[in-house]
This record gives sequence, C-alpha cells and structure tokens, in this order.
Amino acid sequence: MAATLRGLLGANVVSDFWQVQVFGVRHLSPSGAWHLQKFLDAVQPELVLVEGFADATELTKYWVKKETKPPIAVLAYTKDLPVRTLVYPMARYSPEFQAVAWAHRHDVRVEFFDLPSDIFWGLQDQEYRLRDQSNASGEEKTEEAGGETTEDSVAEEQPILTPAASGVTPTVPKVSLYDRIAKQTGELNYDTYWERNFEHNQSPGAYRLAALELGKSLRALDDDPVRGRAECLIREAYMRRRVEEAVASGVRPEKIVAVVGAFHAPVLNGQWPAITDEELARLPRRDSLLTLMPYSYFRLSAQSGYGAGNAAPAYFELMWDALQDDDLESLAGQYLSRVAREVRHKGTHRSTAEVIEGVRLARTLAAMHDGQAPTLSDLHDAAITLLGHGELRPIAEALAQVDVGTAIGQLPDGVSRTSIQEDFDRELLRLKLTKYRSTVRQDLDLDLRENRQAKSSAAAFLDLHRSSFLHRLRVLDVKFAEFVPTRQQGATWAENWLLQWSPESEITLVESVLLGETVELAAGYKLKQRIEEAQSIDGAAALVADACQCDLPTMMEHARQRLQGLANESSALVAVARAAFRLLQVVRFGDVRRFDTQPLMPLIDELFVQGTLSLFAAAQCDAAAAKELAEALDLLNRIALEFSDRIDEALWRRTLQALSDADDRSPLLSGLACALLLERGWMDNESLGREVSRRLSPGISADLGAGWFEGLASRNRYALIARQVLWEQLVGYISQLDDEEFRRSLVFLRRAFGTFAPNEKRSIAENLANIWGVDPNQAAEILDGQLNEAEEQALTDLNDFDFD
Repeated sequence: MAATLRGLLGANVVSDFWQVQVFGVRHLSPSGAWHLQKFLDAVQPELVLVEGFADATELTKYWVKKETKPPIAVLAYTKDLPVRTLVYPMARYSPEFQAVAWAHRHDVRVEFFDLPSDIFWGLQDQEYRLRDQSNASGEEKTEEAGGETTEDSVAEEQPILTPAASGVTPTVPKVSLYDRIAKQTGELNYDTYWERNFEHNQSPGAYRLAALELGKSLRALDDDPVRGRAECLIREAYMRRRVEEAVASGVRPEKIVAVVGAFHAPVLNGQWPAITDEELARLPRRDSLLTLMPYSYFRLSAQSGYGAGNAAPAYFELMWDALQDDDLESLAGQYLSRVAREVRHKGTHRSTAEVIEGVRLARTLAAMHDGQAPTLSDLHDAAITLLGHGELRPIAEALAQVDVGTAIGQLPDGVSRTSIQEDFDRELLRLKLTKYRSTVRQDLDLDLRENRQAKSSAAAFLDLHRSSFLHRLRVLDVKFAEFVPTRQQGATWAENWLLQWSPESEITLVESVLLGETVELAAGYKLKQRIEEAQSIDGAAALVADACQCDLPTMMEHARQRLQGLANESSALVAVARAAFRLLQVVRFGDVRRFDTQPLMPLIDELFVQGTLSLFAAAQCDAAAAKELAEALDLLNRIALEFSDRIDEALWRRTLQALSDADDRSPLLSGLACALLLERGWMDNESLGREVSRRLSPGISADLGAGWFEGLASRNRYALIARQVLWEQLVGYISQLDDEEFRRSLVFLRRAFGTFAPNEKRSIAENLANIWGVDPNQAAEILDGQLNEAEEQALTDLNDFDFD
C-alpha cells in the first residue's frame, strides 16, 4: 500500500496532530521524571507513548511488579551471527520508567513507539556496510591524491547521531555538539551545563519548554542537518506515524503524551511527514530477540556517552528522592554528609563542621555561576577543599562510592528468561549445584577421577562434568565461580572453587546469550574469538588448556592449529618455553579429563627443539633478560624430564653443557645450566670442583663470579650443601676479594642466599664452620642473629650499588 497513512486520514488528522503533547527529556534525568509526573497528573492522558523499541511494549508490565527493583534494562540482540546487542537501561529516576509506572498506576494505555528492534538491526547492518565501503573508498582516494585526505572522505566519517535509548554509544566528533554548548556557556562539561540549567529548575512547565528549545538548538547547531543522521530521521518519521495511527484510532490528540529525547521533541508534529507504508516495507530488517535484565549502577555510569546518560547514578537517585520530598535544598548537605561518612568508614576523621563549611562553599560556587543550587561539579570541588583538605586522593574512593553506588537491579523469577539462563538452570540441576546459587560464599572441592562406586556414568564423572561447566563460566567471565589453586600440589585430579551468586553474575550470563544459546555454545564461541585474536604462542597454548578444561575438543583443535601457525612465525624463547610447558600440563590432564591429547605431542616436541636450539644464542643477554630466560630454561628442563622417552635428550645435554662452559653468556644462566647438569647426574664432583675453581677465582670479575654462583645455587640446594669442595672454593674466593670487589659480589650472594630456608642456612653455616675451624653452633648462631642498625643500613645501601 503505497499511499501514506496521512493521505488516507485526511487533513483533519494532520491538523489534530499538532495538539499532541510532546515532552522532551534526557534519558536519565531525575528532574525530567519529576516534571513529567506533574505534567501527566495535569493532562491525565488516555495514551502515553514512550521512546523505546516498539516490540518491547509487552515487557513494560514487568517494570511495575513489586519484585522489580531498578536499575533494569531492555536487551535486544540478534538471532544470528555476527551477534550484536542494544541495551536500553532504566534507573528509578528515568523519565521513561516513571512514565510507564504512572500509566500503570492510572490504568492508562502505554506503548513504546520507536522503531522495532529488528529494523534497528537492519539499519545498523546497512550502516556498517556503508561505512566499510566508505573506508575502502577513502583509502583509494587517499592513495590517488598522493596521501591527502579529500573533503568527501572527511564527511563520510561523520557519525550517526544515535540516542542513548538505543544503547549504542557512537563515535563522537573531536568537538561534539554537547562540548560546544558547554564551552559557550562557560561550563566544564555538558553534564554540568545540563544539571545547572535543567535539573535544578523546579518552575512549573520550565523543563518541558527548555527541553523543546534545546532540541531546536541542537538541530540548528548541527553542521549538516541531513548527513550522518539518516537513521535518526527514519526513527522520527516512524514515531510520527505511530502518533497519527493513535489519533486515527480515536484517541484525542490532546490526550496523547509522547515522551522522547529532547533532540526529537521539535519534530514530532504534523509539520513533518510520517513514514509511508511503502517506505516502511522497504526498510531492512534482521531477526531480533528481546528480554529484560537486571542492571547495575556501575554499568549505568558507563552509559553516559552521547550526552544522554550520567556518570553518577547514585547521586542522581539522591536528587530524585530530594525532589520527591520537595526538598532539593537539602541535596548538598546529604551528599557531603555521605562522603564524610565514607571517609570515616575508612578510618579518617571528618567533622560535621567541615561538612557544613563544604555546603556553604558549594553554594557559593553555584552562585558564582548564577546557579540555583550546587551541581555535582561544585560539590566535588567543595568536598576536595574541605573533606580532602585540598587533595583528591584522600576522598577519591568515597566520591566514587557516593557518585556511582553499588545498586544492582532485580527482576521477578522467570521474567523473560533467555535460552542461556534456562540452560544454566538446567545445568545447575543436572550437576547438583543448585544449593550453591546463593549470596553466601561457599567452597567446592572437586575430584575429577572416576568414582568407581557410582551406579551410573553421570554419577561416576559428576565432578568432572562440574569442572567443565565451571570452566565454561570462567571463560564467559560469569563470576559465579572463582577458581583457586589446589591444595594438592601437582595433583591433576583436584580442583578448588569458590561459588557465590550475585545479580552481576546474572547480568553477565544474560549478556552471554549474544554468543550462544547455551553455556556450552557461548563458551565455544568466546574461545573461538579469542583463538582468532591470539597473537602469541604462549597465549594460544593457554587457549588450548582452556578448551581442554571446558571439554570443547573442536576448540582445542582450533587452538592447536592457531598455535602451530604462530610457532612457525615466532622464535621468542620465553614464549616458546611457556607454550610447550602449558601443553605439557594439558597432556597431564588428558587422562583424568578423558581427553585425547595425542595430537599435542608432536607440537610439544617441535616447541622443545625450537626452544633448545635458540637457548644458547638467547643467553647472551643482560641481567634483566636473564631472569626471564632462567624461567624458560627451567620449563624446558621440566619438559625434558617429563618426556625423556620422546625428546632429543642428547641435544638437551649438549646445549646445557655448552651454556655451562661458556664465558661469554649470562653468568646467571651459565650457573643455572651447571646446576641442571649436576641435578641430572651429568656432572661429577671433580668436574664441579674445576668449574667452581674457574668461576670463583681472583681473575674473574666479582659480579660475574657471584652471578654465576647465584644461578648455581638456585637449584638442587641439598646436593650443593653436601659438596664441601664448593664451600671451600667459595670461602677462598671471598677471602681474596678487596673491599670494592666484596661489595660487588655481596649483591649477588645476598640474592642467591636470600631464598634459602632456615635449615638450609644452618647446614651452610656448619660447612663454613668446618672450613674455618670454629664451633658449628656458634657459626649458626651468628648467621641467625639480628643485624644492628649500621649493618641493616649497609645492606640497604647495596640495593643502590652502582655497577658502572
């Protein structure tokens, strides 16, 4: 049907359209909600139209349930890939929320009348395609123009102005309309401008008229009223169509109240055309789903893009309560009192007098800007001056607490459940985890081994299936379960978790439906994304482990392939060693997790050889790099011990020997290589004695000799303690050093012995006592004795020793 609805209805309807009551608001404005309540009371409308997804109207009946506690949000998400989301958040003081609540209290029809979510998605998809084409075209033009950016390409980059109600925060220009308004009015930012001129104005009708004028100004200030606002124009045309339909259905226009963002308010009248049937039919669509979800003030504070939100939701709820009590004058005192209370809770005293002086200062600052009351910016300045004593740091945490708060929304059980929530509940029941869905923190110890006394396969591997489920939640960042290190050192079959449910967990779970309809599918999709984005081989190896722990074999193979590709491109020794050892751990888990890890074995072999071959060259490094390479050396050695029947042991032994013998490599790494040879039984006492004698001799620089000993002493300490020849050489070496060399060597020796256990130090004292010919107990007593102040200072000075 090509004719417009307007044409069918005739001029009378168009004329009546002018009488529709339009109320422009900011989407999170307590004063807007307060004025709107009074306006609705005066008009007593028969229909309330609210800016929001037209297909989400049915969800508003849950907003007024007694179990519902804002903040909440409408979540729209696409059914197919690539998955996208729009979030429409509501606080208790949102004008839209109060409009719906008023309508339900007075048994008045209320509807959302913005574009349906499926058209939003269709327009968004089209915008992405146009932007990609524009970017590609812009690149070509830039190349043709010899690197210069044309005027057309700059214009193509202008953003689409999208309201906060859509949940999409657009890319803003370098100087937005809102920044320009703030600058012209002498305010620090647009939020302060809005609060001073709109939130504090309680004059009857002032808010509505000011919002209408603001909308006109915003449209006039826009450099190009058409380009970059196509989606916005379509939305407005659709909203006008819905108003015309309402009038045509018999609702008197003066009994219709339309609540919209201030930007749209000037054009919701009969002067502008509504979208036609033909135009509406041609709009692109994409299948969409809708649900309600609990929200939080912490998340709401991050929705302040576009100039339609606020970064201090708890503060504005405090303002809403003050407006409801008709006592906006008390807001400054309440705010600063709460800040002082938070500071006191942290152990710092702040007096009532300081709060009173803070209120006076805030009101003075407001008066200097011709304001009726202090803004949040004025209150911050007053708090810093009086409660922070001129500094932000002492009260920064208190300000954040009072500004943002910790409020988390709630919804009645069973309201608009998403598929992933239903799957989550089924999994809790199947895995006997329902009792852990509690706000009380509880421990859960898992034994992943088969329970041979169980009567069914599900029961036999209950803890294993629990582990996979909890790891999937971990991958999805659902904070229901926190993995903690096991108390059974080296036990691949034991896991410990801390479980605690919170509304924040619910929020993250609902958002995960964007990745998949079940926990398993969502975790798989999340892993797939991370695998494709992986840029390091150790990162890819960690994803192999994640896939194994989540029991997602397809993703493990995908991660293995990605790791294989990265390994062919990278030769960074530390990353290679970490990746190989991570795969070793996966192989250890293989049996207990009933996972086929054989495809990983050739890759471990390849990484081990790659790391071994690059070790000697990499060891020519400074002391800082040597610390990381020492970790790599240890990891490669653990792989060699674990898979001695697979790896090239001869190659590993030759590499260690070459590094141990080298004088031009890092002394720390050479000493560590020597320790590994000794540990593996590839060096006898006689060879050790010769190496110690060579390394700890007067001709060797003190930092080189002591650095080598630090590496040697980092491994197999009991074996070293038992070798008396080592301590004889060390005593002889130290005794021949002059004062300067002794101070240099002491830096390394102190570090080498710093991690020795008390019983190990006592054994060393006994060795030294035998060499010095003194009582072992006396030597141990001296070693364990407390240092005096001068000795402590001397050791502290070593930390700043200049080796140059």
